[in-house]
Amino acid sequence: MDVLVVGGGPGGAAAAYWLARNGVSVTVVEKKSYPRDKTCGDGLTPRAIKQLMDMGLDVDATGLHRINGLRAYAGELTLEVPWPEHTIYPNWGAVIRRADLDMRVAELAADQGAVLRQRTEATAITDGGELIGVELVEKNDTGVVAREVVHPRVTVIADGSLSRFGRKLGTARRKDFPYGLAVRGYHSSPNSHDEFLESQLNIVDRQGRNVPGYGWIFPLGDGTINIGAGVLSSFKGWKDVNTSQILEAYIESLPDYWQVTGDTQLTKPTGGKLPMAFSVGPKVGRNWVTIGDASGAVNPFNGEGIDYAYETGRLAAGFVAEALGADDLGRLHRYADALEAEYGDFHRVARAFVVAIGNPTLMRALTRTGLRSRPLMEWVLKVMANLLEPEEYGMAERVYHTIERIVRIGPEPLLNRT
Repeated sequence: MDVLVVGGGPGGAAAAYWLARNGVSVTVVEKKSYPRDKTCGDGLTPRAIKQLMDMGLDVDATGLHRINGLRAYAGELTLEVPWPEHTIYPNWGAVIRRADLDMRVAELAADQGAVLRQRTEATAITDGGELIGVELVEKNDTGVVAREVVHPRVTVIADGSLSRFGRKLGTARRKDFPYGLAVRGYHSSPNSHDEFLESQLNIVDRQGRNVPGYGWIFPLGDGTINIGAGVLSSFKGWKDVNTSQILEAYIESLPDYWQVTGDTQLTKPTGGKLPMAFSVGPKVGRNWVTIGDASGAVNPFNGEGIDYAYETGRLAAGFVAEALGADDLGRLHRYADALEAEYGDFHRVARAFVVAIGNPTLMRALTRTGLRSRPLMEWVLKVMANLLEPEEYGMAERVYHTIERIVRIGPEPLLNRT
């Protein structure tokens, strides 16, 4: 076995697809069976759509609900901003349940020749901290079916934000990097065919007090909507925040056109953790690499991780194939360098932004200022969704200095202008 991919989610399936397409022998192990549910907003940005199209997904026949932009609101202010025209990415996104999406991408990998083993759990076997083998345990409803030890030349770790496999090899999250907690559930709604994602940037509780978090609605186009709320670690006292209560406060304040009540709830809310800004490291070992959420590849601006799972899976696959072809696993370390070159500046800006909005008062001032200016919000959406044109990359440095200045001067000057 050349490559073992641990985890059959977006990153793992994408890595397997590109490895198999390059002629590499690859096996994917997924501890659950498809279709399986995942706690997620189910939203796809234009970056994610591009990766799906590059892998040959028939986007018109897959059941994607096409999304044309973002509707942001705070208090009485509302603004709809379309996805920008771009030379690389499409000008649309989508919403689809992960239960449907992950299975389809895994099938794309299998069509390329990847071996897909479901209901199979992988455990790292180490010696002196080095990965020397992987125990695979296959189960069914009655218990263990088969157990074996394999010795892949390279292992791609794609087992999600908890990454038990990675932690056994020494991966850990940087505590000074942003972290998120989110919770979501499904409701029925006659407005599920809405063509905009919706984001509430200023949640208040029943007493009218600002709640340190944000809310979203992602319409699925099938009579249901994904409703969620999240909180970032930059908020003071964030560990004591109850995300379920934030979600309840958000749902109570929803506009009437969603027609959401207690009777429309279809599933109980479930929560998840979001390690952000490539906060998990190291990314590479002697014979392994991490991708997707297992590497902390979540965008701090918007909590989006699916597109970066696809992208890091594809990027890692290229370096793994190169290392195997040259019989030189030392070349795997080029993957970590490529991550820094591709995402380093963007995530430095995003981390500064997360610190800035950790002050709820400042967050309210920023949103009130932004929502009064369509050109500003169009530009902000481009930055937050990482959709700058190649010639605009220098803008990241200016954004960073602007955010630094906002953090330094505090919210009062902004509040005085609103």
